[in-house]
Amino acid sequence: MDKKIAVLGDIHANLDALETVLADARAQGATDYICVGDVVGYNACPNECCDRIRALGCVTVQGNHDHYCAFDESLDDFTPLAATVVDWTRRQLSSENADWLRSLPYTALVKGITVVHATLDMPEHWGYAFEDFDAQSSFSYQNTFVCFHGHTHVPVVFRLHNGEADHVRPESIRLEPGRKYFINVGSVGQPRDSIPDASYCLYSPATRELVFRRIPYDVAAAQRRVLDAGLPEHLALRLAKGR
Repeated sequence: MDKKIAVLGDIHANLDALETVLADARAQGATDYICVGDVVGYNACPNECCDRIRALGCVTVQGNHDHYCAFDESLDDFTPLAATVVDWTRRQLSSENADWLRSLPYTALVKGITVVHATLDMPEHWGYAFEDFDAQSSFSYQNTFVCFHGHTHVPVVFRLHNGEADHVRPESIRLEPGRKYFINVGSVGQPRDSIPDASYCLYSPATRELVFRRIPYDVAAAQRRVLDAGLPEHLALRLAKGR
C-alpha cells in the first residue's frame, strides 16, 4: 500500500483542534504521521496533546515552545503573553511529558524527508521563514527533495529551482522533480492566516501529491478550556479570528 503521510504541527495544546485533525487524517487514509513541533504552548491541554502525539509513535521535532516549556530557561525573548503561558505550562506538564519534549531533536530525517520546526540554517535559533529570501537560507542546508516545517503558523510552499526560491499558496499540487520544496504545513491549534480552521497536510511520496487540509473544529470548546484554565482571555479570542 502506498504511504500517505499526515504532517501536522503548531498544535499548541489545543486538544479540540488536534483530535479533529487526527480524525480527519484517519478518514483520509493516512498511514503515517510527522509532527513539526510546538505541541504545547498558548492553549489549555499540554499533557493531553503530548499524550496524543506520543501515542502515534511518529517522528516529532522540537519547537521553541516545546523547548522553553520543558527547560527552565530565561523567557526574555518571549512576549509577555507567551511568557505567561510558558510559565503556566511548565507547572502543568507531567515529568514524563517534559522529559519527552526535552528529548526531541531540532531536525530529523524520515523516509527521505527532512523535518524541522523553524529554519534549517540555525534550527536552534528559531528563525522565521516568511519570505522567499528566508527560505533560500534553508534550501542551502536542505539535502532532500522535501522539508516540512512550521513556526509561522501560516501554510505556504516554498520552491527552489535553478538556485532561485519562490512560493505558492497552499493547494493540492504535485511536486515537480528537479526542484526542492520547503513546506510550511500551517498550524493545527492556532492558525494565523485569518482562517480559524485547523491546518495540516497530506503527502504521498510515491505520487508526490501534496494536499492541504483546512478542518473546522469546535473553537468555542477550545476557548472555554483556555478561560477555565485561567489563561489570558486574548488567547481564547484569537482562536476565532485565526490570528
